Amino acid sequence: APEPPAAVPPASAGPAAGPLLDGLAGWPPVRTADGPFALVPVDRAADLARIAAWMNDPAVAAYWELAGPPEVTVAHLRPQLTGDGRSVPCLGVLAGVPMSYWEIYRADLDPLARHYPARPHDTGLHLLLGADHRGRGLGSALLGAVADLVLAHRPRCTRVVAEPDVRNTPSVAAFRAAGFRYGGEIELPGKRAALMIRDREPLDPL
Repeated sequence: APEPPAAVPPASAGPAAGPLLDGLAGWPPVRTADGPFALVPVDRAADLARIAAWMNDPAVAAYWELAGPPEVTVAHLRPQLTGDGRSVPCLGVLAGVPMSYWEIYRADLDPLARHYPARPHDTGLHLLLGADHRGRGLGSALLGAVADLVLAHRPRCTRVVAEPDVRNTPSVAAFRAAGFRYGGEIELPGKRAALMIRDREPLDPL
């Protein structure tokens, strides 16, 4: 009997189901020591209040610079939610609890690529942890889990990159603890960043 045709994501699934990030909307949860963790593409109506509250946390606002009324968050989310899928905003849901905000993006298609030697399909990460989940090593564990998830579901991607502000030493330390290496400092519009790189591990020889 012929094989059934592959499922086609509905148009309503939007950019998160698109090919630029290999159908991120369909990536399964991963196991962590704290329970299953899933990247769930942002639903503006359902998630705006939560994300806007996180952006107004002083510890977050110092680096994201998105404090203010919800309209500020909407203006940040809109290009991603209506774009071509090169950047997908997600909630990080741990054991059923939305506890972090992520942006998974094609670094090679981003302005970032003008500031470092980008490779095709480089995938970038931005992470914001909710206040109740900071200070106990969870950030590095989740960064490692998400990097593994990206590399598992994006076979053409050879590395995951990030560009935290060099002043944000806890963030840089979390990336290091997650297996990212320091690739030097780069000057970006509005900040001096530490280029952090997680390489795909080579396959063991047979």
